[in-house]
Amino acid sequence: MTTPLLQLTGLTVTYAVGDTDVPAVRGVDLTLEPGGTLGVAGESGSGKSTVAMSVLRLLPRTAKITGEISLDGEDVTIMKWGRLRAVRWAEASVVFQGAMHALNPVRKIGEQIAEPLRLHPEAGKARTDAEVDARVAELLTQVDLPPSRAGAYPHELSGGQKQRVMIAMALACSPRLIIADEPTTALDVIVQAQVLALLTRLVAEQRIGLIMISHDLSVLAATCERIAVMYDGQIVEEGPSAEVMGSPKHDHTRALAAAFPTVGDPVSRFAPATSTPLPPEPPERAVGEPLLAAENLRVSFRDRTGKRIDAVAGVDLTVARDEVVALVGQSGSGKTTLARTLLGLQKPDSGVVRYAGKPVPASGAGLKAYRRQVQLVLQDPTSALNPAHTVYEAVAEGPRIHRLADERAVVHRALEAAELRPAEKYADRLPHQLSGGQRQRVVIAGALALEPSVVVADEPVASLDASVRGEILGLLLRLRRELGLAALVITHDLGLAWNIADRVAVMYRGELVETGTVEQVLLDPQHEYTKSLLAALPGGTAQRRTVGT
Repeated sequence: MTTPLLQLTGLTVTYAVGDTDVPAVRGVDLTLEPGGTLGVAGESGSGKSTVAMSVLRLLPRTAKITGEISLDGEDVTIMKWGRLRAVRWAEASVVFQGAMHALNPVRKIGEQIAEPLRLHPEAGKARTDAEVDARVAELLTQVDLPPSRAGAYPHELSGGQKQRVMIAMALACSPRLIIADEPTTALDVIVQAQVLALLTRLVAEQRIGLIMISHDLSVLAATCERIAVMYDGQIVEEGPSAEVMGSPKHDHTRALAAAFPTVGDPVSRFAPATSTPLPPEPPERAVGEPLLAAENLRVSFRDRTGKRIDAVAGVDLTVARDEVVALVGQSGSGKTTLARTLLGLQKPDSGVVRYAGKPVPASGAGLKAYRRQVQLVLQDPTSALNPAHTVYEAVAEGPRIHRLADERAVVHRALEAAELRPAEKYADRLPHQLSGGQRQRVVIAGALALEPSVVVADEPVASLDASVRGEILGLLLRLRRELGLAALVITHDLGLAWNIADRVAVMYRGELVETGTVEQVLLDPQHEYTKSLLAALPGGTAQRRTVGT
């Protein structure tokens, strides 16, 4: 009988908070066979990452583990530190969430990939410097990166390339088990598909056991044979991926599936999974005249050789009153540069930006007045908020710049509109005292404080888990219905575009290659690039349905 590669029996993890032990994981049983693939799904706080990090005892000292963790027949919970150090990287390794933060920004990526090889020269089969360099080059090739990138620093790589570096590090010592914690969070749909395909290929070729953690069931179904769903520290459902996705039995599993809408599903249009009731949508919502417009906009930058590269190449785009437009495309397509230019943060080489039919001034009081009307909602609320400033100070920054009267009332009104109620409860808190969803609401409140006509939301839910995603989308839709707020939503998530937008504009290499209603673009794409975005969705064309079916 084959010994399981990993077996968790009655795993319980508690964290010491003051004099109290708070349970994070309660009696989890899981088994992974050699070469098997297991997905662990759940929202933030469900305990999934705690389970994964307990396998190599990577939890903080405040954590107490009981139960058994058998890794290839050895109980990890009773391993001495010397043996545990030998096991890490060599027998089991981790691809951490958020390669942007996991990699050391001041060390070249070749040095970072070499680190586990130097710690475990026998497992990595690289004892001399020449052997280490050769192994690093081999690993980079395995993850589809040129060996020359060994000399690059993390900031010189794209998000997908950084994630590939993390995978190369995990593979360095040929482990039998890889734990991938949200390896595709915030990656665009094409890069996500590439990373998932890479993991799947390497696992199959090298017979590696894989545990993948995600809040996106479709990602797990595309990669793993089995899925276990966690809720409140427990496994509430487990089974073959097709069965869990196709006919979920537990309410929480169904909620996770609903939070990531299928493109083409009429039920999810303008109805994200949210616990807050939305105001009824007007039966015939008339879109107003163009409010924000780009006319033949062109923005270019010089590369290292001095050659000029068009980031935005002759773009025409409009956002009308009471309209949501989704600007979609993979990383590097020019979406953010276009948004910065619309906001007056980047000067175009040519073309014009108009607001309410008039050209936006390039500077001075006119530009300041325009920026009050068109506000930005940043992608990462953790980075967007100053960790030393309270919620009140963060939201009050805009009103102070524009010298609005009755600052306190303005801030509290914005917090209430962003569903941080009562405002007094949150005003004096610091960002670290809030959840991810609450931080995103603070960023939205900061934009709402100036009572804008248009918001430009840059990947507003990319880093949020399933239930919080639905709450933020519901908030944006409510603001649109109650305030008539127009929005340009920048995203690589086609499900988000289907969920919230009236029109979709597809951007590729600086150009808008396709524009139309959501149904036109996502159900009947005309451009090959749009078709490739849809094909890259987990499950491919199976993720698209015909309206009415």
